Amino acid sequence: MLEVANVTAKTTEWHNVNWQHAYDNVRNLRQRIFKATQSNDWRRVRNLQRLMLRSYSNVLVSVRKATQDNKGRKTAGVDKVLVKTPRKRGQMVDDLIKNQDWKPKPARRVYIPKSNGKQRPLGIPTIRDRCLQAIVKNALEPCWEAQFEGISYGFRPGRGTHDATNKLHIILCPHRKKKWVLDADIKGCFDNINHEHLLSTIGNFPARKMIEEWLKAGYVDNKVFHVQESGTPQGGIISPLLANIALHGMEEALGVKYNYRGESSGKRAIVRYADDFVVLCETKEDAEQSKCEIENWLIQKGLNLSKEKTNIVHITEGFDFLGFNIRQYKVNNTKTGYKLLIKPNKKFLQKTRNDIREIFLKHSGESVENLIRKINPIIRGKANYLNKHVSSVAFSKLDNYLFMRQVRFVKRTHPNKNKKWTQNKYWGRLNLQRKDNWVFGDKQSGNYMLKFSWTKIKRHALVSKRASPDDPSLQEYWAKRNKKSQKSEAVKWNAKQEQVAYKQNYNCTVCKQSLFNNEELHMHHIVPRCEGGKDTLDNLVWVHLFCHHKVHHQKTK
Repeated sequence: MLEVANVTAKTTEWHNVNWQHAYDNVRNLRQRIFKATQSNDWRRVRNLQRLMLRSYSNVLVSVRKATQDNKGRKTAGVDKVLVKTPRKRGQMVDDLIKNQDWKPKPARRVYIPKSNGKQRPLGIPTIRDRCLQAIVKNALEPCWEAQFEGISYGFRPGRGTHDATNKLHIILCPHRKKKWVLDADIKGCFDNINHEHLLSTIGNFPARKMIEEWLKAGYVDNKVFHVQESGTPQGGIISPLLANIALHGMEEALGVKYNYRGESSGKRAIVRYADDFVVLCETKEDAEQSKCEIENWLIQKGLNLSKEKTNIVHITEGFDFLGFNIRQYKVNNTKTGYKLLIKPNKKFLQKTRNDIREIFLKHSGESVENLIRKINPIIRGKANYLNKHVSSVAFSKLDNYLFMRQVRFVKRTHPNKNKKWTQNKYWGRLNLQRKDNWVFGDKQSGNYMLKFSWTKIKRHALVSKRASPDDPSLQEYWAKRNKKSQKSEAVKWNAKQEQVAYKQNYNCTVCKQSLFNNEELHMHHIVPRCEGGKDTLDNLVWVHLFCHHKVHHQKTK
């Protein structure tokens, strides 16, 4: 267990925590670890990692991440314990500091459906283990961020799926030579990683023993304990980082080369998102050779390629990657005679239609208000994912499907009413910003259902090479990049709400962190309405839900 430094014996009062100070401390330590790794000063790296593991600020930030920010915060482990209140969070911080007798509990095995009809196993650690994993991750991740390859985009800070697809767009442009694609997928990657090889790769990290105990803790499925001989269970906070560490080195294994500008100059290139990766080659023979080489490299780590999902195709045939279909099409208006297009793939569109259908059927017979409240976040989320590439046609088709579901919903709700009556009741120009008389909604409240085609196609800016938020020399770059991404997140708001967010630079005014960290957001009145405060821009601020609680808690003291 970890011994925490620089903290008194006083009980942690969650509402009194100076969050800006805590986050600044953690960010500063992460940057120092990153810089020391870049300098190959491994003695300093280990000392700073020990300091991070003992940091009171790191404990606070990690408990907040596991119990407030994380999407799985409401899912309990085998001990059935959840931490939902500020008092319990403060107690968790104190427990992590004082209780030195720690033994990891096995993960709770649950299953979620996959797109192919099969089920994906998840291992849910206890909430205490999740807090500890977040503490350890903050010490381990910046060291590896300084080492990871620039073509790795999955489960890394500041990177995402659209960076991976944009990188492929650059490599596969028709004027380039790489035309053959090894579209690969690792079979059961998280479940089969070799523990000894992973621990050897991690090296003499100060909390290596804790990681080993998590890996060996096993899991409980239907009240039966199972020993975990290999793999790192999906569901843990540290698991994606461990998977990235295990898969680090693909470029070297394939002999990928770069010029002095950091651009790919060899006959091969690779793009990886977690356990899905694509190898780009100039010939079919080289693609087959690269497949053999990567298979031999993976065997050393206890992994194998999935035969069903691994294919070698020409770019004119196209392939699916992260919900998109990437393909060169024959055209007459370019020098090469081809054009590369990245479109939503059939599976993703079918999954979207299934999600829409499920919500409509689930709310059949209920009020339009409830239906709109449930389905709008789905429409907004799917549209914002697809709008970075060529999706206008797909949006139009999805809107047609939405209209068909709306008509069926109305017919089931009012089986004895004619078409004109239902049209007057549910459709009209409810969105005043658009000249569209076929917007579905509730005319009394003015709430309406969104349309996919209202989302503009907006290109995503590719992250720069090996850039990491932990690099202290790139703070200005990441500040500009984060502001752009936060602004795009705010499109779901009306003009006034977005103005309030822009005024405060898209950061919470209490904890000074990004508004978009998965926490629920509240609009706070600086001067309460009960005291005469108005809904004006200078009296409104966006805050996280628990930061809002903190403000009102301090006012009542």
